[in-house]
Amino acid sequence: MMATTNLTESGTNTQAFDKSLCSPVWVGEFKQQSISFSAVNILLSITAILGNSLILAALHKESSLHPPSKLLYRCLATTDLLVGLVTQPLYAAYWMSLVHEHWSLCRYSRDAVYISSYALCSVSLSTLTAISVDRLLAKLLGLRYKEIVTLKRTYIILAIVWVVCLVTGLFSRLNYRITLWCTLIVTPSCLIISVVSYTKIFCALGHHQAQIQSHVQQQSRQLNALNMARYRKAVYNTLWVQLALVICYAPLFTVKIVIFLSTGRFSNFFLIYGMATVLIFFNSTLNPFLYCWKISEVRRAVKQTIRQAICYA
Repeated sequence: MMATTNLTESGTNTQAFDKSLCSPVWVGEFKQQSISFSAVNILLSITAILGNSLILAALHKESSLHPPSKLLYRCLATTDLLVGLVTQPLYAAYWMSLVHEHWSLCRYSRDAVYISSYALCSVSLSTLTAISVDRLLAKLLGLRYKEIVTLKRTYIILAIVWVVCLVTGLFSRLNYRITLWCTLIVTPSCLIISVVSYTKIFCALGHHQAQIQSHVQQQSRQLNALNMARYRKAVYNTLWVQLALVICYAPLFTVKIVIFLSTGRFSNFFLIYGMATVLIFFNSTLNPFLYCWKISEVRRAVKQTIRQAICYA
């Protein structure tokens, strides 16, 4: 009973902070910073749209990736594209509404940003968790992997993820307590699943390496080493993307926890909250660069897409 009471009181603190985001008290003190935040979000919106559109075009042409794996990357790029198309322009509008003191627009844009970012970030986190599980299944199932992890089943899983995340996002402003519990349960669960998956993968890689070294046949050893090198590279590629998301999301998650537990004034958190939110949206611009840097198939397809675009121009 006491724990529930404390949780409710802390939740009230967070709701009070959310309401203060459209308060006249911030206008005079942080007007210049609000303009800067708006400009940064517009810039990041453009880069996210261009970068992820290019990645989606490249993935459409790329045929060497396993179709379910490619679908997961396309889903991730789609969420990043929607962040650039929807969430970041709304967030820029929020900051400008503060500058011009349009309080009704401020409230609408704040709620729209919260709903869209909650839904899209949940999809991104769930998709990256699915990618980590997909890489683990590729190692554990061996030749049965392509029979079990099919394109149809991947579509079904992603459809469920999108529906659940969109519904949760829509209800995020209607019932704060449900949203809070979903966040406290789902986010750690996704991270734990990813950590366990990568831990098992690296343990399996170490065990497989020991087996390869004990093999007598040179040809079999070379073939296994080649396949394992490709798999290891694919695992490290997805791990980079996963780490980038954790690094970009961790500051805002930390700020929310501090606000949740705080009993004082919120003025110290206003700019920090804004910067942490921008860092989350920056992840949508960062991911296309990570794909091109770490995934050779995507990099090759992107170069081909750019060449074709230049030729047609």
